Amino acid sequence: MIRRNDKGELSAYVPKKDLEEPIVGQEKPDLWGGVVKLANGWQLALPEMAADTRLPITVEARRLGE
Repeated sequence: MIRRNDKGELSAYVPKKDLEEPIVGQEKPDLWGGVVKLANGWQLALPEMAADTRLPITVEARRLGE
């Protein structure tokens, strides 16, 4: 799940790991279809979606570099 908090900061929640981490870097300015980096060092490949996709949203992201 990708969401934005009251301060406008993005975070990702991974339910299978019960992990929520801030998104600290992103490959593309509009987020979708690129790789994001989490505060814990994980990198997630996000699916292509419209730039105006509303948050929060549940997506199937792939973890890179396992």
